[in-house]
Amino acid sequence: MDITVVAAAREDVSPLGEPLRVAQQADRLGYPEVWLGEGPTWDAFVLAAAVGAGTRRVALTAGPVAVSVRDPHGIARGAASVAAVTGRPVGVALGTSSKRVVEGVHGRPRERPAATLEASAAALRDLLHGAPGEPVVPGSAFPRRHRPPGGPLTVAAFGDRAISVAARYADRMLLDVVSPEQVRALRARLLAAAGEAGRTPPTLAAWVPAAVDPDPASLTQVMRSVVGYLTVPGYREMFEEAGFGAAVALARTGADADTLLRALPEEAAATVGLIGDLDTVRARMDAYAQAGLDEIALVPATAGDPGGERTLSALAP
Repeated sequence: MDITVVAAAREDVSPLGEPLRVAQQADRLGYPEVWLGEGPTWDAFVLAAAVGAGTRRVALTAGPVAVSVRDPHGIARGAASVAAVTGRPVGVALGTSSKRVVEGVHGRPRERPAATLEASAAALRDLLHGAPGEPVVPGSAFPRRHRPPGGPLTVAAFGDRAISVAARYADRMLLDVVSPEQVRALRARLLAAAGEAGRTPPTLAAWVPAAVDPDPASLTQVMRSVVGYLTVPGYREMFEEAGFGAAVALARTGADADTLLRALPEEAAATVGLIGDLDTVRARMDAYAQAGLDEIALVPATAGDPGGERTLSALAP
């Protein structure tokens, strides 16, 4: 199983430059790839270019980027531009994001997100491999000048429609904050969808929160990333089955994140994360591998561990 690093994941209150520090640690420790997620704070391609300038060798993946906000040519151009200025392979990850981000931040309608994801993935399957001299998009009078960015096309998926898109177009499918049991079930759905599409299945990766020997600040940071999933279908049932039904019920009442954080036992973090001493974490990684995960993308807690140095050093390849 491959181990990569997520330098920028979901929005939190960590220092603005923390993704750069995480990426530098990952590069120094020999991790093969760094993910640069996009949200209200960071532009994924600008961050990827900055990481490329501040590291020596690590490959870069920008995203997931929201397909309702960025058009396929803009995504392909961004990846090729970063590859040109860094000399690194650059992949892109696609996702549908949320109404809160697409409409609340960008002011764009989040309509038919699964169809938009499919259209973007289908277009990028070709655009990411176009050669210099070809039209930048089919039918355009503008010639492509960049070389292909050279990285994989990843589709973030959880529901059946998104899994179908990943199976048909992606090199890799991405899950976020999942248990080994969910990995097993989602991999089965991916294999079935790839079989229907007549394709070799894409590899399966997951962003997984990680904190080796966590201090209280790191554990709180991980817990904050978990509480947002308590009302999401597929996740709420998992937390209920794991014994956290009271917190799920509270989340359904519309309780805020701080209230949920106080109500959710710390053990919940280990349901969907790599939390504990090194032996515990390595055993949990083995469980993910046995469930069918091809790649763990570590999302290191940094609140009590600047740059994720303790966790990334302990789990370095």
